[in-house]
Amino acid sequence: MFSGSIVAIITPFRNGQVDEEAYRELIEFQIENGTSAIVPCGTTGESATLSMEEHNRVIEICVDAVRKRVPVIAGTGGNSTWEAVELTRHAKEVGADASLSVTPYYNKPTQEGLYQHFKTIAKEVSFPIVLYNVPGRTSVNMLPDTVARLAQLEEIVAIKEASGSITQMTEIVVKCRDSIALLSGDDGITLPLLSIGGKGVISVVANIAPKQSAEYVGAFLEGRHEQAREMFLNLFPLCQAMFIETNPLPVKTALALMGKIQEEFRLPMCEMAPASKTKLESVLREYGLI
Repeated sequence: MFSGSIVAIITPFRNGQVDEEAYRELIEFQIENGTSAIVPCGTTGESATLSMEEHNRVIEICVDAVRKRVPVIAGTGGNSTWEAVELTRHAKEVGADASLSVTPYYNKPTQEGLYQHFKTIAKEVSFPIVLYNVPGRTSVNMLPDTVARLAQLEEIVAIKEASGSITQMTEIVVKCRDSIALLSGDDGITLPLLSIGGKGVISVVANIAPKQSAEYVGAFLEGRHEQAREMFLNLFPLCQAMFIETNPLPVKTALALMGKIQEEFRLPMCEMAPASKTKLESVLREYGLI
């Protein structure tokens, strides 16, 4: 259902509020440069610092700005199942095309708990769901057997895999085959993931280099593997730079340096350390982005 370079778009702030004008301009920048779909309110969108009202509004703005030109996969996850249900229901009502639903964080549910969590969301809101596994942030790893169980539900259409384990991702492909789409949750391992049958990436680096990200993923999916490999290797240092400090600090700082947003975060996220920012600026200059 979903493939290509999908951006996990940042949420710009100005004077403590969501900067709607800048947000709409970022969405246009993405669509103009070949992004396949847009994910508002993901990790990169600082969803954990948004109020429920802000969260819903950011999704509404995205849907309105996109105007069905590409799919909108709204971040609607939560560590409370019923909060996730409420967010997912709202996303469906305002016209999003699917939801991105992260494994519940902090609670550390069992594999059965994970299954019941996502099954409940699917039962309560008949809507396409992209699972999101990112154990480095949530302290729980959704295992391939659980993914395979969930893949039997009609609403589960894809998984964003950010465990960092190609072995685990390969096991998902073996167990699920084409019943769901495997998407990379880490720019740095997207090409290896594509090589085992992945369909694309939900990307951080696409925020600042959407054309380059779309081109190498598209090249691979079209069978131009050697060209895709070279393009990926050329982009790789920029991918690494997006994690000099915790995401989304580098990517939002980069967009500010590019003149696209104000350099503003929500606590506990804060400005980058001077040495890290200097290193980031150097990489951005090498790529001609500033």
